[in-house]
Amino acid sequence: MSEEIWQRVVPPVPEDPDVVVIGSGLAGLTAAAYLAANDRKVLVLEQYDVAGGCSQTFRRKKEWQFDVGLHYIGGVKTGEIGRILGGLGLDERIEFPELDPDGFDTFVFPDLEFKMPKGWDNYVGRLVETFPDEEEGLRAVTDVMRNAMEELRSVGIPDSNTDLQEYLEKAPTVVSWGMRPINELFDENFLSERSRAVILGNAGDYATPPSRTPVIMHAGVIDHYLQEGAFYVKGGGQEMAGHLVDLIHTYGGRVRTHAEVERILTEETESGAHRVSGVELAGGEVVNTGNVIATGDIKHLFLELLDEEAVPEEIRNTVEGYRMATPLFTVYLGLDFDITERMPATNYWLHSRYDQEAYYEPVAAGEFDTDPPVYISSASAKDPGHEGHAPPGCSTIELMTWATPDPAAWGVDEGEDAPKYSRQAGYLEAKQKVTDQLIDRAEKQLGELRSHILWEEAATPMTQTRYTLSSGGSSYGIEPATDQFGPLRLEYRTPVQGLILGGVSSRRGHGILGAMAGGVESASAVLGRSLRTEIAEGAVFGDPSSLTSGGEGWDALEACRKLQEKALRA
Repeated sequence: MSEEIWQRVVPPVPEDPDVVVIGSGLAGLTAAAYLAANDRKVLVLEQYDVAGGCSQTFRRKKEWQFDVGLHYIGGVKTGEIGRILGGLGLDERIEFPELDPDGFDTFVFPDLEFKMPKGWDNYVGRLVETFPDEEEGLRAVTDVMRNAMEELRSVGIPDSNTDLQEYLEKAPTVVSWGMRPINELFDENFLSERSRAVILGNAGDYATPPSRTPVIMHAGVIDHYLQEGAFYVKGGGQEMAGHLVDLIHTYGGRVRTHAEVERILTEETESGAHRVSGVELAGGEVVNTGNVIATGDIKHLFLELLDEEAVPEEIRNTVEGYRMATPLFTVYLGLDFDITERMPATNYWLHSRYDQEAYYEPVAAGEFDTDPPVYISSASAKDPGHEGHAPPGCSTIELMTWATPDPAAWGVDEGEDAPKYSRQAGYLEAKQKVTDQLIDRAEKQLGELRSHILWEEAATPMTQTRYTLSSGGSSYGIEPATDQFGPLRLEYRTPVQGLILGGVSSRRGHGILGAMAGGVESASAVLGRSLRTEIAEGAVFGDPSSLTSGGEGWDALEACRKLQEKALRA
């Protein structure tokens, strides 16, 4: 790592870039980083003023720092995240403090507490210890999930080029169980409501009803953490984005903020298909390019950014029919005490009931849950040695739950003459009511909080849409359900020549792993070769010794903000 004092250097915008990436979340930044490291001229366009998407952090009063979406992560050593970072030479530049290996997730039910430990054997053993009368069923269920993930690691997700007979032979568990609802797996093995609820204790990581959750979805989530344990990113989620931005700039690419794409320009080919010719920004600026990786909201992409005649009717109908994943509501609190005195390095999942399907009924009805579940995360508990999260002796926590995206439920008047939603009295009242619900529930776990609050704010599904342009306020993209997940999603190469699909609604899905792995797949589609295979074989692209991130004076948030065209150039 460089010993020099870090100074931000912002290169000029490349003319007629080889590739334009729409969106600067981890999917877009990973794709752009791999392309830049493979000598492609890359331009990343971000409509907001900070790069990073849902991985970013934000600061208040220069004292408090909160994470938007990166709360814990797995696979950072020998797993896929570690390999992706290693392929760019970033694996030694980012530190990952480990959460409690005996309970990185703690599920609190009305009359039961379950700590999820690192390691499949430890996890299964604890399930059996908790529910000894269900040992046979629990072992059968976990064997299916564990075997399916081992098979997927070997053969991957099938696509249009897959030999299905060969795939069946190599991945029989994936074929037989992967896309079936996890409720069916539970039913076949006669699991009780209580043991089902414990297995699904962290299903908020994808927010899909168990009746529509593919076995492979939940298996993937828990396997991601069980393999090597769960970790946080030292300094906060913005660190990931900051290092990627630095790499893109070092190799001559450019991340540009305040650059909203209004249209993807196409031209008709002799065959009658369409191909990308450029993008038009808000304000009319045109950037010419033959390749676009679109990592933002999939409905926004196909139904708004592209001219109707450029999108095949079948694709348009498919995208219009997608259900968005359940959105989230988050409360951010700055507290005047050391949270480690009350909370270990774990995530608390406070469950108000065992019936996991019931959580989604109010959302579907456009209503609020009268007794919502609460997820508690604290950067101060996970990264206690870092001073940037809160003032000395203080701490931050985030409280999250599911929420309806229905504007009417939030008291929002969408009339033409109505004031901005965030200034409407009905909205503010609904927002405060849910905030108070979550704080009330958190106090039952952590003790008195209200008298210790120095900073309080909250984000709703409308907030998510404002900052990321996501449909329905969803941070997870389209719902990862049995009828629209994995191989049932659109392929990375779209029918529009030169347009590559990326982001959390692509085949690799959402979350830090899904976004970054999807970014690798998007870059592979542009390059016409499998970067995933090359990375697995140990390839490192670019020259890691030329990178400057992480040295003295390094500030990941500063590396990612104010990158509009008026920013300082090299």
